Amino acid sequence: MGLTSQSLEYAVIVLAVACVAATVWLWPRLSKRGVGPVLGRLGAILVTQVSIVCALALAVNTNFEFYGNWDELLGNNDRAPVSVSQGGGQYASVGNMKGGLVQPAGPQGLDRVTGLPKGPADRVGKVESVRIVGRRTRAINPGFVYLPPQYFQQQFRRQRFPVMVVISGYPGGIMNLAQHLQVPQNAGRLIAQGRMQPTVIVMVRPTIAPPRDTECVDVPGGPQAETFFTKDLPDAMKSAYRVGHDPSAWGAFGYSSGGTCSLQLAMRNPKAYTSAVSLSGDYAIKDDLTTGSLFGPGPEGAQKEREHDLLWRLKNLPAPQISALVASSRKGEADYGETMKFLHAAKSPMTVDSIILPQGSHQFATWRREVVPALEWQSQQLTFPQDTQAVAPPRKPGAGAPGKGGAPASGQQSGPSKAPSASDDKGRRRVEAERPRG
Repeated sequence: MGLTSQSLEYAVIVLAVACVAATVWLWPRLSKRGVGPVLGRLGAILVTQVSIVCALALAVNTNFEFYGNWDELLGNNDRAPVSVSQGGGQYASVGNMKGGLVQPAGPQGLDRVTGLPKGPADRVGKVESVRIVGRRTRAINPGFVYLPPQYFQQQFRRQRFPVMVVISGYPGGIMNLAQHLQVPQNAGRLIAQGRMQPTVIVMVRPTIAPPRDTECVDVPGGPQAETFFTKDLPDAMKSAYRVGHDPSAWGAFGYSSGGTCSLQLAMRNPKAYTSAVSLSGDYAIKDDLTTGSLFGPGPEGAQKEREHDLLWRLKNLPAPQISALVASSRKGEADYGETMKFLHAAKSPMTVDSIILPQGSHQFATWRREVVPALEWQSQQLTFPQDTQAVAPPRKPGAGAPGKGGAPASGQQSGPSKAPSASDDKGRRRVEAERPRG
Protein backbone atom coordinates (compact mmCIF):
# COMPACT_ATOMS: atom_id res chain seq x y z
CA MET A 1 0.00 0.00 0.00
CA GLY A 2 1.24 3.47 -0.88
CA LEU A 3 2.15 5.94 1.87
CA THR A 4 -0.71 8.27 0.88
CA SER A 5 -3.26 5.61 -0.06
CA GLN A 6 -6.69 5.59 1.55
CA SER A 7 -6.48 1.88 2.31
CA LEU A 8 -3.36 2.37 4.46
CA GLU A 9 -4.88 5.36 6.25
CA TYR A 10 -8.07 3.47 7.08
CA ALA A 11 -6.15 0.34 8.13
CA VAL A 12 -3.99 2.28 10.62
CA ILE A 13 -7.04 4.12 12.03
CA VAL A 14 -8.86 0.81 12.53
CA LEU A 15 -5.74 -0.61 14.21
CA ALA A 16 -5.54 2.38 16.58
CA VAL A 17 -9.21 2.03 17.53
CA ALA A 18 -8.72 -1.71 18.10
CA CYS A 19 -5.72 -1.04 20.36
CA VAL A 20 -7.72 1.41 22.46
CA ALA A 21 -10.62 -1.03 22.74
CA ALA A 22 -8.28 -3.90 23.68
CA THR A 23 -6.60 -1.77 26.36
CA VAL A 24 -9.97 -0.86 27.91
CA TRP A 25 -11.08 -4.51 27.81
CA LEU A 26 -7.87 -5.93 29.30
CA TRP A 27 -7.20 -3.20 31.87
CA PRO A 28 -9.08 -4.92 34.76
CA ARG A 29 -6.92 -8.02 34.26
CA LEU A 30 -3.77 -5.90 34.28
CA SER A 31 -4.69 -4.00 37.46
CA LYS A 32 -3.13 -6.58 39.75
CA ARG A 33 0.18 -6.20 41.53
CA GLY A 34 3.36 -7.82 40.32
CA VAL A 35 5.93 -7.50 37.58
CA GLY A 36 3.75 -9.14 34.92
CA PRO A 37 0.70 -6.88 35.30
CA VAL A 38 2.90 -3.75 35.50
CA LEU A 39 4.72 -4.67 32.29
CA GLY A 40 1.36 -5.49 30.71
CA ARG A 41 -0.01 -2.04 31.57
CA LEU A 42 3.10 -0.35 30.23
CA GLY A 43 2.95 -2.40 27.04
CA ALA A 44 -0.74 -1.62 26.52
CA ILE A 45 -0.15 2.11 26.99
CA LEU A 46 2.85 2.04 24.63
CA VAL A 47 1.09 0.13 21.86
CA THR A 48 -2.01 2.31 22.13
CA GLN A 49 -0.04 5.56 22.05
CA VAL A 50 2.13 4.44 19.13
CA SER A 51 -0.90 3.36 17.10
CA ILE A 52 -2.70 6.67 17.73
CA VAL A 53 0.39 8.73 16.85
CA CYS A 54 0.91 6.71 13.65
CA ALA A 55 -2.72 7.21 12.64
CA LEU A 56 -2.51 10.99 13.25
CA ALA A 57 0.87 11.28 11.49
CA LEU A 58 -0.41 9.36 8.49
CA ALA A 59 -3.56 11.50 8.29
CA VAL A 60 -1.52 14.72 8.47
CA ASN A 61 0.95 13.47 5.85
CA THR A 62 -1.87 12.39 3.54
CA ASN A 63 -3.43 15.84 3.77
CA PHE A 64 -0.27 17.94 3.54
CA GLU A 65 2.02 15.55 1.61
CA PHE A 66 5.27 16.02 3.49
CA TYR A 67 6.29 12.66 1.99
CA GLY A 68 4.71 11.32 -1.19
CA ASN A 69 5.94 7.71 -0.93
CA TRP A 70 7.87 5.29 1.27
CA ASP A 71 11.20 6.04 -0.44
CA GLU A 72 10.92 9.74 0.45
CA LEU A 73 10.07 8.86 4.05
CA LEU A 74 13.04 6.49 4.34
CA GLY A 75 15.42 8.77 2.43
CA ASN A 76 15.84 6.36 -0.49
CA ASN A 77 15.85 9.03 -3.20
CA ASP A 78 16.50 7.98 -6.77
CA ARG A 79 19.79 9.57 -7.87
CA ALA A 80 20.32 7.58 -11.05
CA PRO A 81 21.47 9.58 -14.10
CA VAL A 82 18.59 10.82 -16.23
CA SER A 83 18.29 11.74 -19.89
CA VAL A 84 15.99 13.83 -22.02
CA SER A 85 13.62 11.71 -24.10
CA GLN A 86 11.31 12.71 -26.91
CA GLY A 87 7.72 11.53 -26.62
CA GLY A 88 6.43 9.19 -29.31
CA GLY A 89 3.06 8.74 -30.89
CA GLN A 90 0.56 11.28 -32.13
CA TYR A 91 0.00 12.86 -28.73
CA ALA A 92 3.13 13.15 -26.60
CA SER A 93 1.83 11.00 -23.75
CA VAL A 94 3.64 10.80 -20.46
CA GLY A 95 3.06 7.05 -20.64
CA ASN A 96 5.89 6.96 -23.19
CA MET A 97 8.30 8.87 -20.96
CA LYS A 98 9.42 6.13 -18.58
CA GLY A 99 13.03 6.87 -17.70
CA GLY A 100 12.76 10.49 -18.91
CA LEU A 101 12.41 13.78 -17.07
CA VAL A 102 8.67 13.32 -16.58
CA GLN A 103 7.74 9.86 -15.36
CA PRO A 104 4.38 8.22 -14.66
CA ALA A 105 3.60 7.92 -10.96
CA GLY A 106 1.03 6.21 -8.78
CA PRO A 107 -2.21 8.01 -7.91
CA GLN A 108 -0.50 10.23 -5.29
CA GLY A 109 -3.98 10.85 -3.87
CA LEU A 110 -5.52 11.66 -7.23
CA ASP A 111 -7.91 8.74 -6.81
CA ARG A 112 -9.53 10.56 -3.86
CA VAL A 113 -10.25 13.77 -5.78
CA THR A 114 -13.79 14.33 -7.02
CA GLY A 115 -14.84 16.14 -10.18
CA LEU A 116 -11.84 15.19 -12.33
CA PRO A 117 -12.38 14.62 -16.08
CA LYS A 118 -14.09 11.33 -16.85
CA GLY A 119 -14.63 10.21 -20.41
CA PRO A 120 -12.78 10.57 -23.72
CA ALA A 121 -9.75 12.81 -23.35
CA ASP A 122 -10.54 14.71 -26.55
CA ARG A 123 -13.86 15.77 -25.02
CA VAL A 124 -13.12 16.35 -21.33
CA GLY A 125 -9.33 16.50 -21.05
CA LYS A 126 -7.12 14.46 -18.74
CA VAL A 127 -5.18 14.74 -15.47
CA GLU A 128 -1.95 12.73 -15.21
CA SER A 129 -0.08 11.85 -12.03
CA VAL A 130 3.66 12.22 -12.58
CA ARG A 131 6.98 12.86 -10.97
CA ILE A 132 9.28 15.49 -12.41
CA VAL A 133 13.02 14.84 -12.41
CA GLY A 134 15.45 17.76 -12.32
CA ARG A 135 18.26 17.25 -14.83
CA ARG A 136 20.47 19.85 -13.12
CA THR A 137 19.33 19.68 -9.51
CA ARG A 138 18.57 15.92 -9.43
CA ALA A 139 15.47 16.83 -7.41
CA ILE A 140 12.37 14.68 -7.88
CA ASN A 141 9.07 16.46 -7.33
CA PRO A 142 5.58 14.91 -7.50
CA GLY A 143 3.08 16.62 -9.77
CA PHE A 144 -0.28 16.52 -11.51
CA VAL A 145 -0.54 17.63 -15.15
CA TYR A 146 -3.85 18.80 -16.59
CA LEU A 147 -4.18 18.46 -20.36
CA PRO A 148 -7.15 20.27 -21.96
CA PRO A 149 -9.43 18.46 -24.45
CA GLN A 150 -7.86 20.37 -27.36
CA TYR A 151 -4.52 18.71 -26.60
CA PHE A 152 -5.99 15.43 -27.88
CA GLN A 153 -8.06 16.78 -30.78
CA GLN A 154 -7.05 16.17 -34.38
CA GLN A 155 -7.00 19.84 -35.41
CA PHE A 156 -4.54 20.62 -32.59
CA ARG A 157 -2.31 17.58 -33.12
CA ARG A 158 0.75 19.73 -33.95
CA GLN A 159 -0.09 22.69 -31.75
CA ARG A 160 1.89 23.65 -28.68
CA PHE A 161 0.02 25.02 -25.65
CA PRO A 162 0.63 27.71 -23.00
CA VAL A 163 1.58 26.52 -19.53
CA MET A 164 0.59 27.48 -16.00
CA VAL A 165 2.86 26.23 -13.22
CA VAL A 166 0.54 26.15 -10.18
CA ILE A 167 2.32 25.88 -6.82
CA SER A 168 0.71 24.84 -3.55
CA GLY A 169 1.37 26.35 -0.15
CA TYR A 170 3.70 24.93 2.49
CA PRO A 171 3.39 22.46 4.12
CA GLY A 172 0.54 21.58 1.74
CA GLY A 173 0.95 19.46 -1.36
CA ILE A 174 -0.42 18.93 -4.81
CA MET A 175 -3.54 17.25 -3.40
CA ASN A 176 -4.66 20.64 -2.07
CA LEU A 177 -4.55 22.10 -5.59
CA ALA A 178 -6.78 19.37 -6.99
CA GLN A 179 -9.03 18.72 -4.01
CA HIS A 180 -9.49 22.06 -2.22
CA LEU A 181 -8.80 24.67 -4.93
CA GLN A 182 -10.02 22.33 -7.71
CA VAL A 183 -7.61 23.86 -10.22
CA PRO A 184 -8.08 21.27 -13.01
CA GLN A 185 -11.85 21.15 -12.49
CA ASN A 186 -12.16 24.95 -12.65
CA ALA A 187 -9.83 25.18 -15.65
CA GLY A 188 -11.87 22.56 -17.52
CA ARG A 189 -15.10 24.49 -16.94
CA LEU A 190 -13.55 27.82 -17.96
CA ILE A 191 -12.09 26.36 -21.15
CA ALA A 192 -15.43 24.74 -22.04
CA GLN A 193 -17.16 28.11 -21.52
CA GLY A 194 -14.62 29.96 -23.66
CA ARG A 195 -13.44 32.05 -20.69
CA MET A 196 -9.94 30.58 -20.73
CA GLN A 197 -7.74 29.49 -23.61
CA PRO A 198 -6.67 25.82 -23.75
CA THR A 199 -3.76 25.57 -21.34
CA VAL A 200 -1.54 22.84 -19.92
CA ILE A 201 -1.39 23.12 -16.13
CA VAL A 202 1.32 21.48 -14.04
CA MET A 203 0.61 21.36 -10.30
CA VAL A 204 3.58 21.04 -7.94
CA ARG A 205 4.54 21.77 -4.34
CA PRO A 206 6.96 24.61 -3.44
CA THR A 207 9.62 22.51 -1.72
CA ILE A 208 12.03 20.21 -3.51
CA ALA A 209 13.58 18.85 -0.29
CA PRO A 210 10.72 17.98 2.10
CA PRO A 211 10.16 18.51 4.96
CA ARG A 212 12.39 21.57 4.57
CA ASP A 213 10.67 24.68 3.21
CA THR A 214 13.00 25.69 0.36
CA GLU A 215 10.90 28.77 -0.65
CA CYS A 216 12.02 28.51 -4.31
CA VAL A 217 15.52 29.68 -3.33
CA ASP A 218 18.88 28.35 -4.52
CA VAL A 219 20.38 27.59 -1.11
CA PRO A 220 24.20 27.87 -0.97
CA GLY A 221 25.46 24.31 -0.63
CA GLY A 222 21.87 23.06 -0.41
CA PRO A 223 18.75 22.47 -2.50
CA GLN A 224 18.64 24.50 -5.73
CA ALA A 225 14.90 25.21 -5.77
CA GLU A 226 14.99 28.28 -8.02
CA THR A 227 16.99 26.38 -10.63
CA PHE A 228 14.48 23.54 -10.47
CA PHE A 229 11.49 25.82 -11.13
CA THR A 230 13.11 28.04 -13.76
CA LYS A 231 15.16 25.50 -15.70
CA ASP A 232 14.54 21.88 -14.74
CA LEU A 233 10.76 21.97 -14.68
CA PRO A 234 10.38 23.84 -18.01
CA ASP A 235 12.90 21.51 -19.67
CA ALA A 236 11.06 18.46 -18.34
CA MET A 237 7.67 19.70 -19.52
CA LYS A 238 9.02 20.58 -22.97
CA SER A 239 10.54 17.12 -23.27
CA ALA A 240 7.28 15.33 -22.51
CA TYR A 241 4.45 17.57 -23.72
CA ARG A 242 3.59 19.86 -26.60
CA VAL A 243 4.04 23.13 -24.73
CA GLY A 244 5.28 26.55 -25.77
CA HIS A 245 9.01 27.23 -25.76
CA ASP A 246 8.81 31.03 -25.53
CA PRO A 247 8.57 32.60 -22.02
CA SER A 248 5.45 34.50 -23.11
CA ALA A 249 3.59 31.18 -22.96
CA TRP A 250 4.61 30.47 -19.35
CA GLY A 251 3.07 31.74 -16.11
CA ALA A 252 3.49 30.95 -12.41
CA PHE A 253 0.49 30.73 -10.07
CA GLY A 254 0.24 29.94 -6.37
CA TYR A 255 -1.34 30.52 -2.99
CA SER A 256 0.40 31.29 0.32
CA SER A 257 4.03 30.06 0.00
CA GLY A 258 3.24 29.09 -3.60
CA GLY A 259 2.17 32.69 -4.26
CA THR A 260 5.42 33.92 -2.74
CA CYS A 261 7.30 31.57 -5.08
CA SER A 262 5.32 32.70 -8.12
CA LEU A 263 6.18 36.37 -7.66
CA GLN A 264 9.82 35.57 -6.89
CA LEU A 265 10.19 33.31 -9.92
CA ALA A 266 8.69 35.81 -12.38
CA MET A 267 10.36 38.94 -11.02
CA ARG A 268 13.78 37.30 -10.75
CA ASN A 269 13.49 35.23 -13.94
CA PRO A 270 11.37 37.09 -16.54
CA LYS A 271 12.95 34.95 -19.26
CA ALA A 272 11.31 31.90 -17.69
CA TYR A 273 7.93 33.27 -16.55
CA THR A 274 6.28 36.42 -17.88
CA SER A 275 3.29 36.46 -15.54
CA ALA A 276 2.63 35.58 -11.91
CA VAL A 277 -0.42 35.11 -9.69
CA SER A 278 0.00 35.36 -5.93
CA LEU A 279 -2.95 34.61 -3.67
CA SER A 280 -1.97 35.72 -0.14
CA GLY A 281 1.74 35.46 -0.83
CA ASP A 282 4.56 37.30 0.94
CA TYR A 283 6.82 39.88 -0.67
CA ALA A 284 10.05 38.96 1.09
CA ILE A 285 11.64 35.66 2.09
CA LYS A 286 13.01 35.28 5.59
CA ASP A 287 14.70 32.42 7.43
CA ASP A 288 12.63 30.54 10.00
CA LEU A 289 12.51 27.14 11.69
CA THR A 290 11.09 25.42 8.60
CA THR A 291 13.55 26.95 6.11
CA GLY A 292 16.84 26.88 7.96
CA SER A 293 19.48 29.18 6.50
CA LEU A 294 18.41 29.95 2.93
CA PHE A 295 21.00 32.59 2.01
CA GLY A 296 24.20 31.75 3.86
CA PRO A 297 26.27 33.86 6.25
CA GLY A 298 28.05 37.18 5.94
CA PRO A 299 27.59 40.14 3.59
CA GLU A 300 26.98 37.89 0.60
CA GLY A 301 24.13 36.14 2.40
CA ALA A 302 22.66 39.47 3.48
CA GLN A 303 22.74 40.72 -0.11
CA LYS A 304 21.02 37.56 -1.36
CA GLU A 305 18.30 38.06 1.23
CA ARG A 306 17.78 41.67 0.10
CA GLU A 307 17.48 40.52 -3.50
CA HIS A 308 14.60 38.25 -2.44
CA ASP A 309 12.75 41.24 -0.97
CA LEU A 310 10.48 42.31 -3.84
CA LEU A 311 9.84 45.82 -2.47
CA TRP A 312 13.61 46.32 -2.28
CA ARG A 313 13.96 45.10 -5.87
CA LEU A 314 11.32 47.52 -7.15
CA LYS A 315 13.05 50.41 -5.39
CA ASN A 316 16.64 49.57 -6.30
CA LEU A 317 16.56 47.53 -9.52
CA PRO A 318 14.92 47.93 -12.94
CA ALA A 319 11.42 46.49 -13.02
CA PRO A 320 11.04 43.30 -15.06
CA GLN A 321 8.71 43.20 -18.06
CA ILE A 322 6.09 40.94 -16.54
CA SER A 323 2.45 41.09 -15.45
CA ALA A 324 1.41 40.14 -11.93
CA LEU A 325 -1.85 39.62 -10.05
CA VAL A 326 -1.83 39.85 -6.25
CA ALA A 327 -4.74 39.01 -3.95
CA SER A 328 -5.39 39.94 -0.33
CA SER A 329 -8.17 41.03 2.04
CA ARG A 330 -8.61 44.31 3.90
CA LYS A 331 -9.65 42.42 7.00
CA GLY A 332 -8.26 39.05 7.96
CA GLU A 333 -5.04 38.89 5.91
CA ALA A 334 -1.74 39.85 7.55
CA ASP A 335 -0.18 40.74 4.19
CA TYR A 336 -2.72 43.44 3.24
CA GLY A 337 -0.38 46.33 4.12
CA GLU A 338 2.53 44.85 2.19
CA THR A 339 0.22 44.13 -0.74
CA MET A 340 -0.78 47.80 -0.97
CA LYS A 341 2.90 48.83 -0.78
CA PHE A 342 3.69 46.42 -3.61
CA LEU A 343 0.84 47.78 -5.75
CA HIS A 344 2.05 51.35 -5.29
CA ALA A 345 5.71 50.43 -5.86
CA ALA A 346 5.04 48.79 -9.24
CA LYS A 347 6.55 50.65 -12.17
CA SER A 348 6.79 50.31 -15.93
CA PRO A 349 7.30 48.04 -17.80
CA MET A 350 5.84 45.83 -15.05
CA THR A 351 2.05 45.82 -14.60
CA VAL A 352 0.29 44.70 -11.43
CA ASP A 353 -3.43 43.97 -11.02
CA SER A 354 -5.22 43.03 -7.81
CA ILE A 355 -8.05 41.16 -6.15
CA ILE A 356 -8.82 42.86 -2.84
CA LEU A 357 -11.60 41.28 -0.80
CA PRO A 358 -13.29 43.25 1.99
CA GLN A 359 -12.80 40.27 4.32
CA GLY A 360 -11.09 36.90 4.09
CA SER A 361 -8.55 35.01 6.17
CA HIS A 362 -5.57 32.89 5.17
CA GLN A 363 -7.50 29.75 4.21
CA PHE A 364 -8.99 27.80 1.31
CA ALA A 365 -12.42 29.39 1.68
CA THR A 366 -10.81 32.70 0.66
CA TRP A 367 -8.66 31.26 -2.12
CA ARG A 368 -11.61 29.40 -3.63
CA ARG A 369 -13.29 32.77 -4.20
CA GLU A 370 -10.19 34.05 -5.97
CA VAL A 371 -9.03 31.07 -8.02
CA VAL A 372 -11.55 31.37 -10.90
CA PRO A 373 -10.93 35.07 -11.72
CA ALA A 374 -7.20 34.47 -11.21
CA LEU A 375 -7.17 31.62 -13.75
CA GLU A 376 -9.07 33.79 -16.24
CA TRP A 377 -6.66 36.67 -15.66
CA GLN A 378 -3.53 34.61 -16.21
CA SER A 379 -4.98 33.01 -19.32
CA GLN A 380 -5.29 36.51 -20.80
CA GLN A 381 -1.61 37.19 -20.10
CA LEU A 382 -0.24 34.08 -21.77
CA THR A 383 0.49 34.03 -25.48
CA PHE A 384 -0.93 31.02 -27.28
CA PRO A 385 2.19 29.64 -29.03
CA GLN A 386 2.31 30.14 -32.79
CA ASP A 387 5.08 27.59 -33.21
CA THR A 388 4.02 24.04 -33.96
CA GLN A 389 5.55 20.64 -33.41
CA ALA A 390 6.77 18.90 -36.54
CA VAL A 391 5.09 15.60 -37.31
CA ALA A 392 6.62 12.91 -39.50
CA PRO A 393 4.78 12.60 -42.84
CA PRO A 394 2.78 9.40 -43.47
CA ARG A 395 4.98 6.54 -44.61
CA LYS A 396 4.35 5.54 -48.23
CA PRO A 397 4.32 1.88 -49.23
CA GLY A 398 7.80 0.80 -50.18
CA ALA A 399 9.38 4.00 -48.93
CA GLY A 400 12.16 4.08 -46.37
CA ALA A 401 11.59 5.10 -42.77
CA PRO A 402 11.05 8.83 -42.34
CA GLY A 403 13.70 10.89 -40.62
CA LYS A 404 13.37 11.65 -36.92
CA GLY A 405 10.89 14.40 -36.18
CA GLY A 406 9.62 14.60 -39.76
CA ALA A 407 9.31 17.70 -41.90
CA PRO A 408 7.27 20.70 -40.84
CA ALA A 409 4.06 21.35 -42.70
CA SER A 410 3.70 24.44 -44.82
CA GLY A 411 0.88 25.89 -42.71
CA GLN A 412 0.68 26.52 -38.98
CA GLN A 413 -2.15 25.93 -36.59
CA SER A 414 -2.84 29.24 -34.95
CA GLY A 415 -4.71 29.66 -31.69
CA PRO A 416 -6.04 32.60 -29.73
CA SER A 417 -3.35 35.20 -29.22
CA LYS A 418 -2.61 36.98 -25.98
CA ALA A 419 -5.54 39.10 -24.96
CA PRO A 420 -4.65 42.77 -24.33
CA SER A 421 -5.18 43.90 -20.75
CA ALA A 422 -6.47 47.39 -20.17
CA SER A 423 -4.73 49.12 -17.30
CA ASP A 424 -4.44 52.58 -15.81
CA ASP A 425 -1.40 54.85 -15.98
CA LYS A 426 0.41 53.00 -13.23
CA GLY A 427 -0.33 49.58 -14.68
CA ARG A 428 -2.75 48.61 -11.91
CA ARG A 429 -6.35 47.45 -12.07
CA ARG A 430 -8.84 45.54 -9.98
CA VAL A 431 -9.96 42.02 -10.86
CA GLU A 432 -13.37 41.21 -9.44
CA ALA A 433 -13.45 38.01 -7.41
CA GLU A 434 -16.19 35.54 -8.18
CA ARG A 435 -18.93 35.74 -5.58
CA PRO A 436 -19.40 32.57 -3.57
CA ARG A 437 -22.45 30.64 -4.67
CA GLY A 438 -25.18 29.58 -2.34
